[in-house]
Amino acid sequence: MRLRTTMCGRSTYAKIAGVAALALTALVAPVSVPAYADPGGDQCVSDPNAHVASVPSPEKFFGFPLGKGQPRTVTTDEIKTYVEAVGQASDRVVTGTVAHSVTGQELPYAIVSSRHHMVPGQLKKIAAQIRSMRDPRSLRPDKAARIAEDGPAIVWIAGNVHGGEKSGADAALRTLYELAGGLSCDVATRNENLVTVIMPTQNPDGRNADRRQNEYGFDLNRDWFARTQPETGGKIEMLRDYPPQVFVDAHEMGGRQYFFPPNADPIHHEIATQPVDWINRIGAANAAGFGYNGACGGAVTTECYFNYATYDMFYMGYGDTVPATGFGAAGMTFEKGSASAVEDRVQQQFNTQWATTGWAAANRREILDGYYKIWQTAIEQGKAGTLEPNEVVQPTNTVQFPVPDVKVRSYFLLPDRQIGDVRRLVERLRAMDVEVYRLKQSVTVPNADVFGGRTVKNLSVPAGAYWIPMDQPQKHWIQALIAQDPYVPFPYFYDVSSWSNPLLMGVATVSTGDALSPKADAVKGMDGGVVSAAPANGSYSYPMDSAAASELTFRLLGQGVALSRDVATGVVSLPARAVNPGDLDKLARSHGVAVEGRAGDASGTPLRVPDVGLFAGTGVSTTSGSYGEARYVLGERWGLDVKAVTTADVNGNTPAFTERSVLLVPDGSSANGGLTAQGLANLKAWVAAGGTYVGLRNEGTRVARTAGLTSTTEKTKPTGYQVIGSHFRVNVDTASQVALGRPAEDFQFNNGDPILSPSVTGANVLTYPSDDAFWSNGYTTKADALKGSVALVDEPTGAGHAVLFAYNPLFRAYNENGIHLVANALLLPSSKTGAARTLAATPAGRAEALRADAAKAAPADDLAGEWRPIVIQVADADAGRAEAVVRTYTDTARTASADGSAYITIPNPEGLAADEHPFLRDMVHDLNGAGIPLRSVVG
Repeated sequence: MRLRTTMCGRSTYAKIAGVAALALTALVAPVSVPAYADPGGDQCVSDPNAHVASVPSPEKFFGFPLGKGQPRTVTTDEIKTYVEAVGQASDRVVTGTVAHSVTGQELPYAIVSSRHHMVPGQLKKIAAQIRSMRDPRSLRPDKAARIAEDGPAIVWIAGNVHGGEKSGADAALRTLYELAGGLSCDVATRNENLVTVIMPTQNPDGRNADRRQNEYGFDLNRDWFARTQPETGGKIEMLRDYPPQVFVDAHEMGGRQYFFPPNADPIHHEIATQPVDWINRIGAANAAGFGYNGACGGAVTTECYFNYATYDMFYMGYGDTVPATGFGAAGMTFEKGSASAVEDRVQQQFNTQWATTGWAAANRREILDGYYKIWQTAIEQGKAGTLEPNEVVQPTNTVQFPVPDVKVRSYFLLPDRQIGDVRRLVERLRAMDVEVYRLKQSVTVPNADVFGGRTVKNLSVPAGAYWIPMDQPQKHWIQALIAQDPYVPFPYFYDVSSWSNPLLMGVATVSTGDALSPKADAVKGMDGGVVSAAPANGSYSYPMDSAAASELTFRLLGQGVALSRDVATGVVSLPARAVNPGDLDKLARSHGVAVEGRAGDASGTPLRVPDVGLFAGTGVSTTSGSYGEARYVLGERWGLDVKAVTTADVNGNTPAFTERSVLLVPDGSSANGGLTAQGLANLKAWVAAGGTYVGLRNEGTRVARTAGLTSTTEKTKPTGYQVIGSHFRVNVDTASQVALGRPAEDFQFNNGDPILSPSVTGANVLTYPSDDAFWSNGYTTKADALKGSVALVDEPTGAGHAVLFAYNPLFRAYNENGIHLVANALLLPSSKTGAARTLAATPAGRAEALRADAAKAAPADDLAGEWRPIVIQVADADAGRAEAVVRTYTDTARTASADGSAYITIPNPEGLAADEHPFLRDMVHDLNGAGIPLRSVVG
């Protein structure tokens, strides 16, 4: 089928920038909508407000228009029922469910296009053709050109990933109505040239609760690569089925302005040239079709748009970076100020959605030609080992940190340890269409770069290792997800600066620029399971050396299976008669864990299901962040019955507290959790009686110190110290049961965490090297302050102990090596069981005194809750002017100078991310407007 521009009289839809304002004018004001019978065929009319009578209009369905004249946002139930109603009424639409939320709510979708695209089999064919363009090895250029000439492009409109940001969803319903029922030639052109996938709400639970996060407190706009939440997983699978060339992610922000790209820096270097170009040109189309007050500037400060600020394209967990890098789409974040009236919020969202689809329709052929070229170039670059260079998009910026001149032709994931997590990473990659192979025999790598900054000559990679060659279509995604450094081009940070999946998992990984052709088989499914049978009176065993094996352990315990663990090796064993071998094989394989049968009995210290209390007291947010991460990992993944423990429970020594065997205190903003002197004494006595206290990051470690459970103290961070979500090498005390199964050297994720002095009364389980072994990635300054400090300690007290993480090991539920350590902590036996434990050789009385001294130390200022404070770096000479601008927003800032720079630190006690902060964006805008050069910005 040859696509064409639909003619209506003498009017042709050509360039959106020229007609957007005219087309939108007719769609802005609430009007009496003319009702027509569907003329069928290719007929269209000149009236932009003409619609098919059988397709329910918003006015008829809701009782009010969507956009101008809209009195309120629609409900989650109304979204679902309206999508269904339009789908039933229009032969241009098919509907369905993308996924189900944590609470079981549907995430509805609608696919809309010309009726002849929607006949049985045709939509499936169109999607298959677009998928085929992603692999030029099997699709010849002439066939790709034919698809580009004849076929439609795919555009996605997604809204409401943050539950309280509702206008994008309402606007998406308006877009659906116009495309499903509109009779104008403008609509016909869009439908002829596009298949539009509309997903109004990505977060129905959050929408119902008027909350940014989902039911588990996860920010779904940080979950895209890890796919920990059900809302994300279903969405990615549908993206694989219908790969987009354009993807709109509609949000809200503070104020009364509107953002659409071009983006702010930094932008990830592996985002291909074509999507960046499309994004910037769509920005011009949005500007032409925006209406209202046009561009912000001068006296125009509300109901206007801006670009090049706040919203970057760097972290690989966003709703723009993942479509752009993983799918080759023009992935875009649109943000509307939430202080505007509902009608203006929805109308402006609709205006940009409509302008975007118009641009995509007008440029369909160019987009599809370029789309094929993206994957051709990726394969060529991968074969040559070439990385994309860094670039900046803001006109006033320059690249400060170029991508180094290195070659990467292959990655290898080594199989000698943490094999369950290795296989999880393999499946994560395969779920984004990455080709992974398993070595059939060893291969020698002449020049191996070992993750952690080391090089090895002639490294022998063993059989069973996983090989990821770069000469494949997903080269950009591989590099973006696996590389040990993302090579940030410009020091503005709104999220983290490292998410290297091998480092997050702590799996041994090497890369090389050598051209290799090892003997290997393509991985077709998850490895693992029962690899050898056990006799009826024998046993099964597996090493609990990974987050995957930890989850398997808790699942078996939850089924009532008797497990034991060797406290020297970490190997878990179970009687063969306790399980059905087929069931064990299926469960172990689902976790990537290899289970071996043997003739001997199960042996080791018995494991018991921990009775976990999750602290929900003062300083802890129970709707977001660390608390939700703990509830998800321990409850959803591990199947534990996690019970809330309040400040009153600890102060009152109630059974809700005393009957627990573990108390996990998540990160938060309080140094004492609201505990009284009696509550602190109760907590200490509970630990001494055999309880396990697990404390995470700020609040978790500080409450323990206040209670006299640790001798660690917090060190003051030097002026200019910045650790922006980076990875560090740590030394591991492998004699500690908390570290069972971990290697002697590991990696730990640090996001500006407290710097803790080593314990003198307990075991320092993870320590930052103080010598040349010290290594970090991402963006850090003055990180040497961490040398010799500790990231994890195990403090014995009586029959129990306090396990304290200086960092958040459950961060976003994708920090697998940290998750494994938490599992070890929960399964630590009380000394009442007689199990051997590693304790510090400090007399009890002396230990008490040292901990009492630590408790007397003044608590650190809470500058950032569960996140980071805002830090603006300028030249010393510009400090006064910068402070004057900052004072117009807050009187809480403090300034310190070092090495020629002034660092203005603004407390962020609620731990807000940059995109939800009430004034960061405007403040940075005013600093730039004042002509103050910003050396770095951290939000």
